Amino acid sequence: MRLEGAMGRLSRPAFVALIIVQAAHSVEEYATRLFDRLAPARFVSELFGFDRRIGFVIFNVSLVVFGFWCYFGPVSRGSRTGLALAWFWVVLEVLNGVAHVVWAASAAEYRPGLVTAPFLVVAAVFLAWNLRQTPGTAGAAA
Repeated sequence: MRLEGAMGRLSRPAFVALIIVQAAHSVEEYATRLFDRLAPARFVSELFGFDRRIGFVIFNVSLVVFGFWCYFGPVSRGSRTGLALAWFWVVLEVLNGVAHVVWAASAAEYRPGLVTAPFLVVAAVFLAWNLRQTPGTAGAAA
């Protein structure tokens, strides 16, 4: 079932932007060795049975590929599943971004992922705002 009016007109580009920000965030995390600094990242990186660096890359590339699959599949079609997946990404990235900021604030210093974390939150909130637009208000807001 298509939900043409269920998403604001900028929802699809906002979704792609969020996935691109996640890709940049993953690069920052890799470059600053998050997989060596945070226990959950270490655990996920070791799930693949390889070196942590390789496991981290496999996980993050898979995450970004999944994001683009969501976009080119259900999200771009405007299906109910696409809408649900878009909201899943909103929640995931808000939690991810906020967790990085809180982690750094609690240490009172830089922690891996901090530079791009606020961009995740902003991109996710922008997507959420667009997802909540109804057909009548989406055009008026532009």
